[in-house]
Amino acid sequence: MNAFTMKNWEEKIVSGTEGSGPRVAYAHATMAYDGVVEGESICDLLLYYAGEGYESGQTTSPSFERFEGKVEGREGTFIVRHEYTFDAKGIASTFAVVPGSGTGELAGLRGTAVMEHGRIALDYEFN
Repeated sequence: MNAFTMKNWEEKIVSGTEGSGPRVAYAHATMAYDGVVEGESICDLLLYYAGEGYESGQTTSPSFERFEGKVEGREGTFIVRHEYTFDAKGIASTFAVVPGSGTGELAGLRGTAVMEHGRIALDYEFN
């Protein structure tokens, strides 16, 4: 298990308006990780907020995150592709390491993860 903290979140509407209609927003976030994965990341998200009459309450948002730090003491960078879901109860994400994105000692890193309630369950391996 790994933990992360949100260090910064900047969000702005790119289409639609605040209120009852659907809208799209862009968010730029920075995070710090602690555990098997240690380091910091920059994440860029495209957020969809449903409009009035949408019953589920849950929406999805794609994003890419660039991590810089260590995995099991190996240092380098890599990119993950997220699919976030969020609603009034919180945020969850499934993500995968983008093939070929690892650098340094993280070259060849492959894996997936699930994030819920500020905790991340990782499944990864090195080539």
